Amino acid sequence: MKSSAKNIRLSSLDDLFSTEETRQEAQADAGREKVRMIPLDELHPFAHHPFKVKDDEAMQDTVESVKAYGVLVPAIARPREEGGYELVAGHRRHRASLLAGLAEMPVIVRELDDDEATIIMVDSNLQRETLLPSERAFAYRMKLEALKHQGERRDLTSSQVGTKLNRADKLLAEQVGSSRNQIQRFIRLTYLIPPLLDMVDEHKVAFNPAVELSYLTSEEQAALLDAMDSEQSTPSLSQAQRLKKFSQEGRLSEDIMRAILSEEKKPEVGKITLSGDKLRRYFPKSYTPQQMEQTIFRLLEQWQRRRQRDLER
Repeated sequence: MKSSAKNIRLSSLDDLFSTEETRQEAQADAGREKVRMIPLDELHPFAHHPFKVKDDEAMQDTVESVKAYGVLVPAIARPREEGGYELVAGHRRHRASLLAGLAEMPVIVRELDDDEATIIMVDSNLQRETLLPSERAFAYRMKLEALKHQGERRDLTSSQVGTKLNRADKLLAEQVGSSRNQIQRFIRLTYLIPPLLDMVDEHKVAFNPAVELSYLTSEEQAALLDAMDSEQSTPSLSQAQRLKKFSQEGRLSEDIMRAILSEEKKPEVGKITLSGDKLRRYFPKSYTPQQMEQTIFRLLEQWQRRRQRDLER
């Protein structure tokens, strides 16, 4: 009988003394992205980054945290052809590190195309509780364009490319928990000239009138700014709608602007506007606008019944 010793496989010491758990961890480590310490001067901002990095109180809190504990969450960046790296996520951490006097920060480097990088950049910032209307507007526009571009590349041989591209705004609406119409209204703000858009961020011009004003040409918007300054007035929704109508008819002049702005504004009686972005923080991310509305009315009915019982006591 021939010996089968040559078929015996001797285990290594690592195999003998390691557990299944440690082996799985080792395999996971091999697939994980590596965090690298990269000098701050090699990290450059994302092109057309729509989110403002301000040296405000929140930034100061971040600076103090970085001084005490370092940067706990690595940034994400991609290599640049001209050298260095383009930040995809982590602009505020980068600024805080500079203010804290650090020379480098932890970064995960990924190979990303423009669309992938844009989507990660937008998604990493849309979760913030306080976003300016302009930030949300440009973020929605950039992500929607990236989603459409991705769909176009993936469906080049499909006869239904147009249909699939039209679904990009629906996908975006589902991901951010808003309606397609509201997303398009935010995107309209990106057609405002910077001084008007700044007034929207500063709550000097309301959101709904601003959407209507976005249909005016850049020249008309600039003239409107002068008219608003001379009349010391900003347009109401009905006034903005009339300005838009005159513009579409090619009859909008500075005299008409001043005449409309000088009118006495009628108070909008009985109108309450609830911003979906403000309500979103009170609901799970998976909730659709319809589910949010149903929940609100159900809670209002419960409140009304409790109030009625209290009155009957």
